[in-house]
Amino acid sequence: MLQCIHTTIKFGGLTAVNDLNLKVDDREIIGLIGPNGAGKTTAFNMITGVYKPTSGGIFWDDTDIVKLKPHQITKLGLARTFQNIRLFKEMNVLENVIVAGNMRAHFNLFESVLHLPSYRQRERNVTERALDLLEQVNLKEHAYDSATSLPYGEQRRLEIVRALATRPKLLLLDEPAAGMNPQESEELMLFIKKIRSDFGISILLIEHHMQVVMGICDRMYVLEYGNTIAEGTPEEISGNQRVIDAYLGTENDFFDGVQEGGGNA
Repeated sequence: MLQCIHTTIKFGGLTAVNDLNLKVDDREIIGLIGPNGAGKTTAFNMITGVYKPTSGGIFWDDTDIVKLKPHQITKLGLARTFQNIRLFKEMNVLENVIVAGNMRAHFNLFESVLHLPSYRQRERNVTERALDLLEQVNLKEHAYDSATSLPYGEQRRLEIVRALATRPKLLLLDEPAAGMNPQESEELMLFIKKIRSDFGISILLIEHHMQVVMGICDRMYVLEYGNTIAEGTPEEISGNQRVIDAYLGTENDFFDGVQEGGGNA
């Protein structure tokens, strides 16, 4: 579905991501890990059109998306969340999801200005789908609550639901477990697996919480100073000495942490 081929980006004399070769297949959950400053979010920003690569290509179903704008890439079927929650604070839970759903509504300016029946029907359709999405993730009872009144873990889920409202084929999650306690992280793992199953989509995620990535990912890529130093299954990555040295600390510390999190999927 998605391929980054020799993708590189430089900011002045700094190479933030160097020769990235990454692929995501249908219904895969792929992890992108590495120390702070490794280039993970920069890679996301290139994939979603925020940054333009200095060289290399990014392909979505054989279409080069390097020159496309973020909203054009979203319409193709790629949606993302952010490290810091970016909900619309002045809106309630339902309105946050409706805003994203409007991207697929194809409103006509003439119909919108005159509030024709066709416009009102599309509005109803968007609202009904937003409520259905909230029901699927057990947030419907909060539909008319302020988005920022939700507990932290539910705000994270709402941001993911808002991305799902754009009907993506690939969902990019930037540190979804950031700031979560162990119970919330466990719930998030189950939630991400449920999304993959229920919506039939692929997921690419950045995450520092090793129990999460080891527990749900099919494959992983590891970045260090913008370079890919390893690729493989969670088992292969956990046994890669270069990864352990660069990112995970000592081997014993790493395996102790993974075992506490319940092992691999």
